Amino acid sequence: MQTAATASPADQTRALGLSTIAFTACFAVWTIFSIIGVAIKAELGLNDTQFGLLVATPILTGSISRLFLGVWTEKYGGRFVFSSQMILTALATWALTLADSYIMYLIAALGIGLAGGSFIIGVAYVSRWYDAGHQGTALGIFGAGNVGAAVTKFVAPFVMVAYGWHGVAYVWAAGLAVIGVLFFFLAKDDPELVERRKTGAKPPSLAQQFAPLKNLQVWRFSLYYFFVFGAFVALALWMPHYLIDVYGIDVRFAGMAAASFSLAASLFRAYGGHLSDKFGARTVMYWTFGFSMLFLFMLSYPPTDYIIQAKDGPIAFSTQMGLWPFIVTLFALGFFMSLGKAAVFKHIPVYYPGHVGAVGGLVGMIGGLGGFVLPIAFGALLDLTGIYTSCFALLFGLVALALSWMHLSIRSMERAVHGEALDRLPQLPEMQDIHHPERTRMPRVLEDWRPEDKQFWAEKGRAVARRNLWISIPALLLAFSVWMVWSVVVARLPAIGFDFTPGQLFWLAALPGLSGATLRIFYSFMVPIFGGRLWTTLSTASLLLPALGIGYAVQSPETPYLIFLVLALLCGFGGGNFASSMANIGYFFPKAEKGNALALNAGLGNLGVSVMQFLVPIVITAGVFGALGGQPQTMSEGGQLWMQNAGFVWVPFILAATIAAWLGMNDIADARASFADQAVIFGRTHNWLMCILYSGTFGSFIGYSAGFPLLTKLAFPEINALNYVFLGPLVGALSRAATGWISDRFGGGRVTFWTFTAMIVATFGVIFFLGVGSFIGFFACFMALFFLTGVGNASTFQMIPVIMGREVPRLMPHLGIEDRKRQIAMESGAITAFTSAIAAYGAFFIPKAYGTSIAMTGSAVGALWGFLIFYAICLVITWAVYTRSGGLLHEIERGRAPDASAQPAE
Repeated sequence: MQTAATASPADQTRALGLSTIAFTACFAVWTIFSIIGVAIKAELGLNDTQFGLLVATPILTGSISRLFLGVWTEKYGGRFVFSSQMILTALATWALTLADSYIMYLIAALGIGLAGGSFIIGVAYVSRWYDAGHQGTALGIFGAGNVGAAVTKFVAPFVMVAYGWHGVAYVWAAGLAVIGVLFFFLAKDDPELVERRKTGAKPPSLAQQFAPLKNLQVWRFSLYYFFVFGAFVALALWMPHYLIDVYGIDVRFAGMAAASFSLAASLFRAYGGHLSDKFGARTVMYWTFGFSMLFLFMLSYPPTDYIIQAKDGPIAFSTQMGLWPFIVTLFALGFFMSLGKAAVFKHIPVYYPGHVGAVGGLVGMIGGLGGFVLPIAFGALLDLTGIYTSCFALLFGLVALALSWMHLSIRSMERAVHGEALDRLPQLPEMQDIHHPERTRMPRVLEDWRPEDKQFWAEKGRAVARRNLWISIPALLLAFSVWMVWSVVVARLPAIGFDFTPGQLFWLAALPGLSGATLRIFYSFMVPIFGGRLWTTLSTASLLLPALGIGYAVQSPETPYLIFLVLALLCGFGGGNFASSMANIGYFFPKAEKGNALALNAGLGNLGVSVMQFLVPIVITAGVFGALGGQPQTMSEGGQLWMQNAGFVWVPFILAATIAAWLGMNDIADARASFADQAVIFGRTHNWLMCILYSGTFGSFIGYSAGFPLLTKLAFPEINALNYVFLGPLVGALSRAATGWISDRFGGGRVTFWTFTAMIVATFGVIFFLGVGSFIGFFACFMALFFLTGVGNASTFQMIPVIMGREVPRLMPHLGIEDRKRQIAMESGAITAFTSAIAAYGAFFIPKAYGTSIAMTGSAVGALWGFLIFYAICLVITWAVYTRSGGLLHEIERGRAPDASAQPAE
């Protein structure tokens, strides 16, 4: 029998050539409204939203019809279905000239949309003539028929100028009808259809063809195609209108300029198929999404006027992308979108060889719907915002979402299948990087990680773990610096002309704590899903947003308060990092060193608050960055400040830490776990009890750090608080880093008990000295509080793995030794991260409690009494549940019983 592998080269060339010509003609008709729509808009007096609906309507039909046309092609063959579809589309195009109202135009446009369904017919037809090793190239050549959009933009404007838009419709309808008839007589039935007819086999049922559509993977491919194809169609339709309005050029020049984009997004599709065969579709998709994000960011930046207050007076300038840079950037975007279109459809015949029509139909339909939805969205955004570049901003968000989902899925695949399972995977080009017959290795992933094995730890483990720790520490230090930077900035805003009330200032100091604590809840579960290396890299890089934003916002007193609120919330990125950082480092160290390692990571990371409160008051007094940093602000009492340096100073360090994390850190294969696996902690009573205790220690540390500068300035206005406030976070951070060994030696429960006892005494001292107006006593008691929070931070975290070492064997006795160890490590890491998330709300509630207490009573004493009562509750919980005779940790910390996490029973 004849198969794809045995079909003659002549037949293959015939099928590919005829299909490509037919698809080019169909695509030229499908995008006809990109040119004639301009004339119809003027003729009917349409607004932008109505125009967007008109040009998008054919895309709707073309998208939805793909699902059914693909199935019919599988059943009846491409020769018959392709010919019929072209003739019907030609009739609808001719009928367009008979329309006399907007509704009739829309109805005719629905018929013209059948042209868009031609793509899936060709994919199903052409793929049957080629083997898997050549399908990518063949489908890429066929897909280059997208150049039909460029044909319309090059030729149609001249036809329309000579004969009107009716002339374009007549010529395009006649040409498509002729090609449809020729295709029926010149093309051959595909090998699979011929063989099925010979044997009398029945075609696959609809249920069989649609079966793969339940796979989430198919819908992920659809999202990719929604961007690479849907956005291409949308831009092809929108660009003539955009160019005419923005750059004031005539319709012929606009058509030719837009055609350059369509040309790039079409012709290079064949090259994309070749690259997919050679390097793998996954690699090509990374290229596509990465470069598309870059180009769309450039295109989405609107024309902007700037005024810089220079030494010799204002310097005014503006930024705007000129016509030719715009065309070149758009051409480059089209090039990478064309590669992506080929790469998406490289996947389908490889993963679903028996369901190309149904799967390709769905993917094509979703992609086509992008061409329908996006022009409408472009018009609506333009009407809503008045900003022309809003269409590119929308696409930037879309490609960011697609890239994130793709990478997350690939990461999940790599983590889920290793060892013998990976060796059994099909040797697809896109998986060659991770597939080695008889040998499995994933770069930067530690598949063999046994920190409790003393020999392994001494020979290999300790060096790797310490490298990851010492890269994690500066990244976390920067996160804390950015998180708490508002605690210093808000204290200086009134001095440089910002007319904010004390309540507004306290909100700015409190909001980073609120967003940081909330983000920690999500960050708590990210490391086992993404991997510690990638997540540390991404979370560190995210700090650039608030750092740069603050640097620009503080330079003008005219900056709206809303902008400051948004930037304060973005500073929460820094707060979220702690949860993921602690969960990640906890996986690297054995139990005997875990407490000290976590104390070093957290303690030196917490030091970022003190570093910030020491460094920022210094750098804002000088033009550290010269002209690049902007002009200074004049203070109300005289003098100058470069307040923007409070944000800019962190940028070079964030960049360095991001690079170091990507190049130097590792992932642990056994540390993977889904959210569902980790969600078991929500049913653990001790998870919630530790949330309370850690809120008493870390919540106090971070809350006091956020509110201490402003509280001191309000309570003792005669004192220059910024000269001293950095000492509190410094003491708290160093005490945490230096006292982790105490909890490892004497037991976290006992240390926590005495810590809360001392915190009650110190809080009472703050209340007393605040009442008598003694700054020295007030400051000394607060230093004691900071010291005690650091000790308690280390001791509570030391308690968690010990508690779960007792609880997991009791709650899950069916687990074997190794599974139990993994379960204990996973739950301990998740609880450590989650408790840090809940406790971080202290950064919000403590400053807000100060503000509320001052507003209601004129003093912060009411808030401090509330804190004292909370510490008393924590003290009772620690004694009643953990340290009393018979408590969970009593025997372990008295040395009379082994730790179940170290010696799990069978």
